[in-house]
Amino acid sequence: MKTLKTGDQAPDFDLPTQSGEQRRLDSMLADGPVVLFFYPAASTSGCTREACHFRDLKAEFESAGAARVGISVDDVAALKGFADAEQLDYPLLSDSDGETATAYGVRRKYLSPVKRATFVIDRAQVIREVVTSERNFTVHADRALAAVRAL
Repeated sequence: MKTLKTGDQAPDFDLPTQSGEQRRLDSMLADGPVVLFFYPAASTSGCTREACHFRDLKAEFESAGAARVGISVDDVAALKGFADAEQLDYPLLSDSDGETATAYGVRRKYLSPVKRATFVIDRAQVIREVVTSERNFTVHADRALAAVRAL
């Protein structure tokens, strides 16, 4: 399956956070747009840089009314350790079976479990921006923030 693109309907999901609470996309969208970023693995150097950049832009995302949500195939315990170590102030979701990554078209067989991809999803559950850079770790948050501000 190809990565979902701008204008596609974002698939709903129900996944546990780093603290074990369940989160659904449709529920999160009730409060405003969601910036959903898939990353290959918790606590790796590139993923840490990406996640920390999303953390550091907290005030800007809040001002734009958007929630930040990270998602990986790591289990809940790994996500908790990552969130605690890096003081991440937003939910990290465990897609341990890879079904959500598959639904978004970012699951892969080689290199890493998922592609690094960010989706800006509006309240109608429509994807408004997709960022797929694998090596520019800060472009994800920067482009997502610009897209949210343009909504």
